[in-house]
Amino acid sequence: MFKILAKINKLILPSFTKNGLDIAKAKKWQLAILAYRYYVTTRALDC
Repeated sequence: MFKILAKINKLILPSFTKNGLDIAKAKKWQLAILAYRYYVTTRALDC
């Protein structure tokens, strides 16, 4: 299930690292998206 979510995230959600986002200056919603993507990616790799 997490592998499917990771693929959907890659297609839909923005990639902040490609845009050069500075985490110290990130807004709350950007940090929330980063945390969600991190959570899904780590769970997908554990399977």
